[in-house]
Amino acid sequence: MRSIYERVLGEKEFGRLHPRIRERFGFSSRDGKAAIGRGVMDDVWHGPVYTLPFLYIGTWRRIMFPERGRSVPFTIENWAYVDPLGRETVTWLRTFETRKRRRFDAYMIHAESRGRIVDYLGTHQHLAVDIDISVDEKTRGMRLRSGEQRFYEGKIAFRFPMLFSGVADVLESFDDALGKYRIEVAVSNRVWGRLFGYRGTFDVEWRAARPEDVPQSAKPNRVEKRE
Repeated sequence: MRSIYERVLGEKEFGRLHPRIRERFGFSSRDGKAAIGRGVMDDVWHGPVYTLPFLYIGTWRRIMFPERGRSVPFTIENWAYVDPLGRETVTWLRTFETRKRRRFDAYMIHAESRGRIVDYLGTHQHLAVDIDISVDEKTRGMRLRSGEQRFYEGKIAFRFPMLFSGVADVLESFDDALGKYRIEVAVSNRVWGRLFGYRGTFDVEWRAARPEDVPQSAKPNRVEKRE
């Protein structure tokens, strides 16, 4: 089975990625493995003081957080499994060892109805975000950029107004000279400016993991069926 990322990019475009990035984004639940990355964020930052309310709200469901720092230990867990609705899912669980340990949870699927990756943010998948993916020309890395966002809770469903949210721009690449993966993330708001972000490097350990081996702690507390 092709990964959700290759399905969206297509075989030819996916083949343009750096080989180590193809490996990172090329596995599915049928491959019986997980990627556990560990490294250091050179810089974790947030915007001016007036952006802090956005970040504090984000901590409620592990979406964003208000800390900043340098040389912050960092872990990223990518587990692939089929969710209870039959959708191929890849986790992006990021833990930052700031003065207070913070975790940022996301669960990506390939939404057939939307023809793209949809990223469910947070422990309860309240926020569904369209993700545009492309090959970065300079690094041959994977670039992910967020688009429309939808809020779901019970019978409530609405497009989340971008005035109160942020657009994420993510670049993951591989540094051949350093022998490590690089990641750079910036979240910004069209009115309030730069909200939050980080950049750093990490190594990846590939771990044997069948779908039934995915720990419960790596799964959301609630699965949202609406895409």
